[in-house]
Amino acid sequence: MKPYLRLVRAPAALTVVGDTVAGAAAAGRPLRGRRLLLPLSSAAFYWSGMALNDWADRHLDASERPERPIPAGDLSPERALTVAGGLTAAGLGLAAAGGGRDAVRIAVPLAAAVWAYDTVLKSTPAGPVGMAVCRALDVLLGAGAAGARRALPAAAA
Repeated sequence: MKPYLRLVRAPAALTVVGDTVAGAAAAGRPLRGRRLLLPLSSAAFYWSGMALNDWADRHLDASERPERPIPAGDLSPERALTVAGGLTAAGLGLAAAGGGRDAVRIAVPLAAAVWAYDTVLKSTPAGPVGMAVCRALDVLLGAGAAGARRALPAAAA
């Protein structure tokens, strides 16, 4: 289990849980009942991105970060990619369970933005914009599509 926790940088997910909380607060849509699943969806997307990051950077990490799970031989690249895909699916499922179609309308572009950032954008001049889109969509996940307009200032911040 330890290599998986290192792969997804488990404790760092706390940094994104606040995004959905902020989006919900900005939209006036409290996180109660099943909507409490939305911050968990956010964490799943974050962990997915961390696993995907290590998969995408496995060759660079072999020389610069040999202690990471893939270059250290603790997990195969295929396993890391499977984890990333599974966590993306979990994030989408949690969003659907927590907010229905309203949340899924934000969760699908969020998942796509995470994958685009880690596989294409990260090492380009568009990298910072890609990351900003991920974080803004994460805030909007807490608001849902119905509350997105009210949460746009929080997402932009």
